[in-house]
Amino acid sequence: MKRRAFLTGTVTAAAVGTVASPAVAQSMPEVRWRLASSYPKSLDTLYGAGVQIAKRVAEATDNKFQIQVFAAGEIVGGLQVLDAVQNNTVECAYTLSSYFIGKDPTFMFEASVPFGFNVRHHNAWMYHGGGLALTRDLMKTYNVYNIPAGNTGAQMGGWFRNEIKSVEDLKGLKFRIAGMGGQILSRLGVVPQVVAGGDIYPGLERGTLDAVEWAGPYDDEKLGFQKVAKYYYYPGFWEGSAQTSLYVNLERWNALPPHYKAVLEAACAEANVWCVSKYDAENPDALRRLIGAGAELRAFPKDVMDAAYKQAFALYGELAASNPRFKTVYDAWNAFRDKELAWFRVAELPYDYYVYSQRT
Repeated sequence: MKRRAFLTGTVTAAAVGTVASPAVAQSMPEVRWRLASSYPKSLDTLYGAGVQIAKRVAEATDNKFQIQVFAAGEIVGGLQVLDAVQNNTVECAYTLSSYFIGKDPTFMFEASVPFGFNVRHHNAWMYHGGGLALTRDLMKTYNVYNIPAGNTGAQMGGWFRNEIKSVEDLKGLKFRIAGMGGQILSRLGVVPQVVAGGDIYPGLERGTLDAVEWAGPYDDEKLGFQKVAKYYYYPGFWEGSAQTSLYVNLERWNALPPHYKAVLEAACAEANVWCVSKYDAENPDALRRLIGAGAELRAFPKDVMDAAYKQAFALYGELAASNPRFKTVYDAWNAFRDKELAWFRVAELPYDYYVYSQRT
């Protein structure tokens, strides 16, 4: 009897499992999205982060939720992806909010603020300091749900045809630079140019640009800037970190099942770590290769740094006085920055400085 009861129970359990599986399948609808990247395929970290997100989403949903990734220019240009998401031309995009400060300067807080955060500061601000909620308030006015999904870390200052020995050398310089950094440098005489990644090298080669900045050694080497401009400056004070994000059309986001939302946010969080750690691993060797190929490493003169710092915070004050949304975010960001800098001066900075000073 016991054996018969056991077998009956086993058959019943199997039958229940058979009945249940269609219900599970029904809870995993087929979803097909297109992702427009702001980056060319040659940039295997920035473009690759979008691919990584799509891969992890597909794996976690048994291929029920698939995202097809398109490079800049394949559907829309790299600087038009926000409009494409807003208008539901594509469901999502992988991009940098600094490209869109012409719409509202408040966009800068989602990506990077000149003389602002490093990667750890920025992640703390976004995930635990209120930054994500504040930037989502902005993004929803553009019909977008933003998810942090990458970071470059501190960037280089870019490639220059001629040496920069003082602030005077900046005057009239046609410099490819995106975001708030361009507005700050324009106050020092620079003529900023906003150019998408795939179009920068031709401008530098033809001489329509005198200098260009992109990210750091790993990407810069791939884009070939060292072939036409030999002076490589640091630091990129306009981007002590630069967070890239997944922009999702707000209606498309709201229509996703809750478990798909969770999968997508988890994939983006993983991409955030994946992206910055890949840059940290690849940049040192790339810098050595660039120097070996003839690049001349230079630090920006102190008077350039000091003048840019002064103009940066003067500009933020002016924007806060004229733009209530900017002021709301700026006040919160600035208070968080003060707190972070005070803490990092106690522990992180002395530790880093000592260890670096011991390097032989």
